[in-house]
Amino acid sequence: MPTPLPADALASRLAEVYLVVGPLYRKVARVVERDEPVMGMSTGVRAVLDQLQRDGDVTVPAIAAEQDLSRQFVQRMVHEARDAGFADLVDNPQHRRSSLVRLTPRGSEAIAAVTAREHRLMGRVAGDLTDADVDTTLRVLRCMIEGLDDVERSAT
Repeated sequence: MPTPLPADALASRLAEVYLVVGPLYRKVARVVERDEPVMGMSTGVRAVLDQLQRDGDVTVPAIAAEQDLSRQFVQRMVHEARDAGFADLVDNPQHRRSSLVRLTPRGSEAIAAVTAREHRLMGRVAGDLTDADVDTTLRVLRCMIEGLDDVERSAT
């Protein structure tokens, strides 16, 4: 088993990851936004619909927490999704003032089409990547998120 990196070396290598993740995120956002007329939704609405598809009915605060976004931004995206007929707000039996966001049949169709398109695009990625490569990448990114969560918690 490989030896874990010392803190200084780890910091340098993870800084390299940040240098790649930023441009990757912006490139994906540009592709999604460029294709918004085809898809019929913004990047923010797409993220909300994707979470609803995965998790079922959830509240705006739950979406915001899961995606590390402000509640106000998520609320705007939910209203945008509702106005497009992709989502509905329904009563929440657990909390009177925090409605549940529910995917509509039209929203289910829309996110399924967007996801299928994205899968076709991601299938073009070169590099002879293995399942283990992807597992390692996900592990590294999740560790980075957890580490930054710890930093945020200690700062408050």
